[in-house]
Order: sequence, then structure tokens, then C-alpha cells
Amino acid sequence: MTVRICPSVLNADQNHLASEIERVAGFADFIHLDIMDDKFVPNFTYSFEQTRQIVMESVLPIDLHLMVEQADRWGPKYASLKPEGVFSVTIHYEATKDVAGTIDLIKAEGVRCGVAIKPSTPVEVLKGLLTKLDMVLVMTVEPGFGGQSFMGEMMTKVKDLSSWISAEGLSQTWLQVDGGIALSTIEEASACGADTFVAGSAVYKSDNPAEIVAELRKRAIEARR
Repeated sequence: MTVRICPSVLNADQNHLASEIERVAGFADFIHLDIMDDKFVPNFTYSFEQTRQIVMESVLPIDLHLMVEQADRWGPKYASLKPEGVFSVTIHYEATKDVAGTIDLIKAEGVRCGVAIKPSTPVEVLKGLLTKLDMVLVMTVEPGFGGQSFMGEMMTKVKDLSSWISAEGLSQTWLQVDGGIALSTIEEASACGADTFVAGSAVYKSDNPAEIVAELRKRAIEARR
């Protein structure tokens, strides 16, 4: 099993993001960047131009998580940052009426495309989209802020998705979890079928982010043996 650890810089030092990313280079697979518009979620992070600058300065590929309204408009726009270093764009199922069409527009830019669901959204909405997707994201906290507690009840959704992905033979479809992922929770998430883990506070609130990334990977792998 391939395990991917993707630190979220939401809780990193925002004044020195390039150097914060460098702290986990060689240990993390890529960087998870949360884009919030203060509409879809009650928080604002980065504008499009700020995002472009962060991506250009990053030594690691960028996985964009769009927590914004009008995903059909913004998804393809952010996907156009592929030349700068974006390799994956995830939109929210709840943020557009045309999820399938938006997936096509994003993938047309040559990046991987994921769809995320909030904790209150039934996991069944993703079942019919799996063959179009490169990744599904189960939020294990309410989106909008870092540092929240892991919602273990979301593991039922992870198990269902893992089962469906296996049944469809979609070995290239990643199953990502985001929210409260730490040394104390990653084993449960991995055992339930997740293979791609977003960790924010656990990494950047530690004294040695690289060491934490390595330990997270070790525990996720061991949980699947």
C-alpha cells in the first residue's frame, strides 16, 4: 500500500510559508493548501494571486483544496496553475450544481481532480462519480478552521468509499482524509482504508515537523499490515 502524507500549511507560519514547506521537503509527498473564500466556509485564506505566489515558491507539489462557492468557476481557474506547481485540485460536492462537468473542466487542465464532502453530506453522493475521480476527500472535521478534533464517526464513510473503490478496481483513486489527523488518529483512518492523509496542527505545531511526518507515515503503514 502506498501512503501519502500531505502537510497542511494552514497552521504554519504564514509569513514564511516557503521556508515552512522546506522544513518537510524530503519527508512529505506534497503540500495541502486550503483556499477559503469566507462564503462557503466562515474563513478566508488566500486570493488567487496569493495562491499563485505560494505555489511558485514551493519546493513541493501543491494539492489545492477549494472551500469556495462557485466551484465550477474557480476549480478550472486554479487548475490552470499546473505550470506553477499545482498537481491536484479538490472541489466540494456542495459547492456546485454540476459536479461532473466541473470535474471534466479541471481534468482538462491536466491536473488530478478530487471531490470532498462535508461531515453532514451522505457519502453515497460520491459513488457515481468514482470512475471520473482521481481522489475523494472525507472531511473529518467541519471545514473552515485548523486544529479541530478528529470526528471518528466519519470512518464509516471511509470504509464505504474504500470498499467501492476496490469493487470498481480503481487502484489509482486516492482516498484522502482531512481534519484532526495526528499520531493518535492516523492508524484508525488508515485501517479503515484511507491512504492519503492531510495533517496540519500535528505537523506544524511540533518542534520537528519532518520527524512527525515520518512517524505519521510509519503508523499509517503499520495499521494496514
